[in-house]
Amino acid sequence: MRYYIRGATKMAEEITKSQLPSSAATAPSSSSTWWSLWPSFLRWVPTSTDEIIASEKRLLSIVKTPYVQEQVNIGSGPPGSGTRWFRSTSNESRFINTVTFDSKDGSPTLVMVHGYAASQGFFFRNFDALAQHFKVIAIDQLGWGGSSRPDFSCKSTEETEAWFIDSFEEWRKAKDLSNFILLGHSFGGYVAAKYALKHPEHVQHLILVGPAGVLSESDAKSEWLTRFRATWKGAVLNHLWESNFTPQKLVRGLGPWGPGLVNKYTSARFGVDTTGVGVGLKEEESRLLTDYVYHTLAAKASGELCLKYIFSLGAYARIPLLHSASEWKVPTTFIYGVHDWMDYKGAQEARKLMKVPCQIYRVPQSGHFVFMENPTGFHSAVLYACRRILWRGEPKIQSPEGFMPV
Repeated sequence: MRYYIRGATKMAEEITKSQLPSSAATAPSSSSTWWSLWPSFLRWVPTSTDEIIASEKRLLSIVKTPYVQEQVNIGSGPPGSGTRWFRSTSNESRFINTVTFDSKDGSPTLVMVHGYAASQGFFFRNFDALAQHFKVIAIDQLGWGGSSRPDFSCKSTEETEAWFIDSFEEWRKAKDLSNFILLGHSFGGYVAAKYALKHPEHVQHLILVGPAGVLSESDAKSEWLTRFRATWKGAVLNHLWESNFTPQKLVRGLGPWGPGLVNKYTSARFGVDTTGVGVGLKEEESRLLTDYVYHTLAAKASGELCLKYIFSLGAYARIPLLHSASEWKVPTTFIYGVHDWMDYKGAQEARKLMKVPCQIYRVPQSGHFVFMENPTGFHSAVLYACRRILWRGEPKIQSPEGFMPV
């Protein structure tokens, strides 16, 4: 996973030179006497589900389309219940944080699933445009964002996949949904594809945005990873990976310096663009996103611990999508940024095996976060992929200019 490797290395380097946090995240009220006695640079910035939802609300204040936020009860999985997606020692119910945007009557439903170390708020630049055409529903996967964060006790790839696939299915049942368009980004694309494999009867169209896990390491035959593993940095990072050390642990471990590190990350990753690749965030967007990202990363570790069970170092899947491509029953569209570190050639290999319609598009001026870096291009790609669903009969949209169909 080149981006993960670069990102994790960058975050580690920033520890030694990070500036003290300013207003990157929400701090407790100054009325707390004990809190005010501590020097500002020693003040731990706490988080909780309530803080996550509050930061989500602040971020989504940018969105003009009205929406409803709810915690959807997906039940519990006590011992002996046969439920595999988490192992609970109590009858405590689990909840999936969900936002549903206003739409025109009869609009097709679009369900959006975020990637690793993210949550549904990452799509904040897309909700207004997509809600003009779809009933947009975005969720935080179990163990992330404002959803429940049960202890992660999965011990295999199969159990870990079931954690996400089966919890999503319980959410679908609770929402009484079917015949929807399912869009997943990065790791969310992996989950969406695996869900569509298991429950194709509910998915009208599958949209995979820079999906992770298409190839295995042996499929990719990656020379750069072989060389990297041979270095001391590669050996250390591989050990950390197999030990399930996540970037979120850095954020938590830094305590009062965590928000400052997150601010450096979001500013560098999504700030004003100086490379000619993509469209940078506005100052207010960047500030609110940083606040939101901090609270989602610093909360209790749960879903993030899936990493080593799903992927080997380099984001190569242990049970890759390519190996089940011939079994897909849902029409599929792959969308990549032209500068996406996820290789679109994996999708090309999958398409050769698929027996359903498959399109692959590369959106210019964007990388792995195409929906944030070039939202206009991303929206055009989604509309074009869904043109026959949106406009029955003769499609009312042409192939967007600048697209690079593969």
